[in-house]
Amino acid sequence: MRYYIGCTDDLKERIDRHRNGQVPATKNRLPIELDFYIVMKDKYKAFEFEQYLKSGSGRAFAKKHF
Repeated sequence: MRYYIGCTDDLKERIDRHRNGQVPATKNRLPIELDFYIVMKDKYKAFEFEQYLKSGSGRAFAKKHF
């Protein structure tokens, strides 16, 4: 199983785009399933957290906690 990590301000629209094959990162991995999401009020902190999760230590953190 592979995970996709991303930010959006409209989760429903983003999931629909993934399921319709409109996102290159997941187009060849359909069907997709939403396992979990995190809500943050500050979009800049959300983007920073996304970047962290895409780093080596962030992937290790995600694997252990999610």
